[in-house]
Amino acid sequence: MTATSVAPVLWEPPAAVRVRGTLAVVAGAGESARVYERFGRRISVDGYVVGVFETAHATDAAGWLAGAENAPRVLVGSDRGAAAVLALAASAEVDGLIVAGVPVASGAEADAAQRTACPVHLGVLGGDDARATAPAPEVDVPEPAALAAITVPVLAIHGGADPVAPFATARDTLAVIPALELVETVDGLHDSLNDQTHRSVAATVVLWLERLRGAGVATPIVRTVTP
Repeated sequence: MTATSVAPVLWEPPAAVRVRGTLAVVAGAGESARVYERFGRRISVDGYVVGVFETAHATDAAGWLAGAENAPRVLVGSDRGAAAVLALAASAEVDGLIVAGVPVASGAEADAAQRTACPVHLGVLGGDDARATAPAPEVDVPEPAALAAITVPVLAIHGGADPVAPFATARDTLAVIPALELVETVDGLHDSLNDQTHRSVAATVVLWLERLRGAGVATPIVRTVTP
C-alpha cells in the first residue's frame, strides 16, 4: 500500500482459522465501509480476510488486493461498487469477481425500504456512521464488449424483486460475461449482500470461493444426488 492510498476497514479470520483467501469489497454509492460489517465478520469466520473500501476508493481496493499474501484474491462490489469492480476487471490483478445489485438502471436511486427488507440492515443504514466520507463517483456498468472480455470467474448476486435495478435487465446485461454464475435472491431487494437472505447469500459466496480456490468454479465440491 502506497503512502497516498486508503487502508480498508478490515475483518480477519480468528487466530485458530487458517487464511483461505482475500476479498476487497467496494461499497455502494454513499455507503461507508461499516455498512458491510456483518458481511465482513461472517465471511472472515470462514477463513477469508475481508477489507472494505468506499466507492471513491475502488482503485485502492484493487491495489490493496494485488498486494495481498493469500489467494484467491477476489474483488467484491455492491451497487455502484459493483460497476466499479466490473470496470476494474481488465486491469486488476484478481482471481475472481463478486458483484451484487449491479446498477443496470440508469440514474436509479432507492430509499432504505427499497434496498432491504432486513430490519437489522435498515437500522445500520439509518446509523450516523453509515454515510460515506468521500463523494462517490458516477460509475456506470461497462459496455458489453468490455464485459465480454472479462477473463476471470464472476459470481453475480441480484435481488429477484429489486426495484432499483430489475433482475431481468441485470441478467441480460451480465449474460455476455464468459464465466458468469448468476444467483437470484428470491423476492430479494437491492442490497443483496445485506438483505433478509444475507445468511444464504454469505453461504453461497463461501461455496463459490471454495470452488475458486480448489479446482475452479466449474468443478463441484458437493452436489445433490437423486436417490
